[in-house]
Amino acid sequence: METDNEHGEGFGVWLARQLRRQGMTQAELADALNITRAGVSAWITGRAEPREDKKRAIAGILGIDEATVHLRTSDAPASRPVSWYHRKAHVDGGREFGNAAAFAFDADLSVLAREATQNSLDERLDENRPVRVRYVLHELSGEHLHDFLQALRWDELLPHYEVAAAQQQKVGRVVAEGLRDMRETDTLLLLRVDDYNASGLTGPDYGDGRFAAVVRRQLDSHKASGHAGGSYGLGKATLWATSRLGIVLVNSTLSTPHEGRTERRLVGRLDLPWREVEGRAYAGPAWLGEEDTEPEYKGVSRSWWADEKTTDRLHLGRATPDPGTSFLVVGAHDAAGDAETVQEMHEKLVRSLAENFWAAMTHGAATPPLMDASVTTLRNGQVVIKEERVDPHVHEPARSRALRAYLDGTTVERLSDVDQVALAHVPLTVPPLRGEKGQGVEHRAVLLVTPADETDNRPNQLVCMRGNRMTVSVRRVPDLPMGTNHFQAVLLAGRATGVTTDEGADAAEAFLRASEPPEHDDWNRTDDLAARYARGALTRIREFRSDMNVVVRRLVARHEERAQGGPTVLRELLRIDGGGAPTGRRVDGHPTVRHVDGELDPSGAWRVRVEVKLPPREDPWSMTPVAKFDVRSGGRPTVRWAELLPGDNCQVDNGRLRFAPGARNASFSGVTDVASHPVAAAMARLVIDLQKPRGSTA
Repeated sequence: METDNEHGEGFGVWLARQLRRQGMTQAELADALNITRAGVSAWITGRAEPREDKKRAIAGILGIDEATVHLRTSDAPASRPVSWYHRKAHVDGGREFGNAAAFAFDADLSVLAREATQNSLDERLDENRPVRVRYVLHELSGEHLHDFLQALRWDELLPHYEVAAAQQQKVGRVVAEGLRDMRETDTLLLLRVDDYNASGLTGPDYGDGRFAAVVRRQLDSHKASGHAGGSYGLGKATLWATSRLGIVLVNSTLSTPHEGRTERRLVGRLDLPWREVEGRAYAGPAWLGEEDTEPEYKGVSRSWWADEKTTDRLHLGRATPDPGTSFLVVGAHDAAGDAETVQEMHEKLVRSLAENFWAAMTHGAATPPLMDASVTTLRNGQVVIKEERVDPHVHEPARSRALRAYLDGTTVERLSDVDQVALAHVPLTVPPLRGEKGQGVEHRAVLLVTPADETDNRPNQLVCMRGNRMTVSVRRVPDLPMGTNHFQAVLLAGRATGVTTDEGADAAEAFLRASEPPEHDDWNRTDDLAARYARGALTRIREFRSDMNVVVRRLVARHEERAQGGPTVLRELLRIDGGGAPTGRRVDGHPTVRHVDGELDPSGAWRVRVEVKLPPREDPWSMTPVAKFDVRSGGRPTVRWAELLPGDNCQVDNGRLRFAPGARNASFSGVTDVASHPVAAAMARLVIDLQKPRGSTA
């Protein structure tokens, strides 16, 4: 029988759980209602539903209002205790001294940010809105710490911790250090990872679904998205690995109801090594939750629907009812050792989010970002470092400019300006799966190249990504031509291209995903790649990597040819004075020459086009262009201009250049006066300089 409420449970399912929670049998309910046991059984099995007067009577027996019986979106109050359930030791004597999945990654904050955020990005719910990811560092001390530990039922855990800490195993040593630090400093650091506009941990406590995959199981990825970043089910282990105490608490708002409800589904999981406490042996994990009433899981702690007071005491309150999950890492630390204070940890989280997800946070004029992220730091509920939104254009200006140009459709075939983005395609041949016939499918990956930002201390790199545009790898491009201008390159493969009409995009997505190790930081040989694809798969990967570099070198070589101006013999005769010379570099407070293109015309005159870099300024710049011959001996004689022509953001007035206010770059062209040449132009280098007009402050 269908439920009479769009979101509530079927009456029989709901009623059966209420009876178990109350410890009441069907026969006892039948007696209280003065009906037969068969009548109650018909309700439970869904063959019938009680009349309105019986529903009112059931509400009275359960101690709830009539609306709850009709809506069935919540449970009747019951005295089911919330406590820690510790898994009993294996009957065959097997022992695990830690969660093996947690050792796949270092307990490094940057790794945690990468893995946890990737999971949130993969679970984005409404694809017309970004998933919101929020990191909160919260240091507790004094009464705030005492209240949290009481809500955590610390007294139940302490005997288990003391035994685990005494063991000479890696996990035991980490736990011992966590306990020592908390006792000596009377502080505890919490790290909460919230996501909004995500699926939430849906599904049953024990069966297949997101909840069981994260809370109950290991190596279960359970990613619904075909272009998900993760595929091994290991990423979630970084949450527990980052906790010195091995505890992660969870509060989830569900995108689809479970047991008729969606908000404040809470559970906790503890990972400790095998231990023997008070004469009983325990396997390792434990769960904080409500005692289950299902016969097959009787005594096990399952998730429970908490009230707002409980979520607040456990520091798990969520800012909005938007679906998603909050993970609270208890006793957070950075195992790398380079972030010890909360300020350093805050900065490290921001850096990691920017490095790994700048592309997912970049948007176009009509294209929203896939996600946005922020980091906040608190101490006993008070703000220490206010919420810092991660801006990709601040942290990765050149790369985010390249991606935005692609999203907006403003790329060019070859670079001719410092703010332009060149686009080319790199072919990837996806081989057939093992046992299938055919030549495979070709995918056209997108390669973007743009000049590096002036403050970029890691130029000439290629960053690769697929799927939801999380960074997979970053490496320098080898064998670049001498004198190549600094650049940044971005490769979008698979679904990251956003081209839904490319039939090879999905095939490339699956192929590249199979070629990634658990860290998802490279495209190379893996066991999964060898097992799934026909012979030659690794060769296709290597060809793809090689072709990327070839295309980058071709694009930057075009830029170099344009910027330096013509054949080698002419490039050697052109020189920039001040703005780009090895010595005598002019300070950034004045206009400087960036590039010079030139050629000798039949009359022996130099014809040059000059690009100028302009510092920001509200007033116009006024400069005099000076051309000199750099002869082999003596000084540099000045030569006259036969002609000066304005270019971008430039006006020419009586031999002076006037650059537009607020512009960051400009250009002009000129032809030298052959009559003023002291020697033939081919016998000297031409030097271009910009000087202040006499009697002017520019």
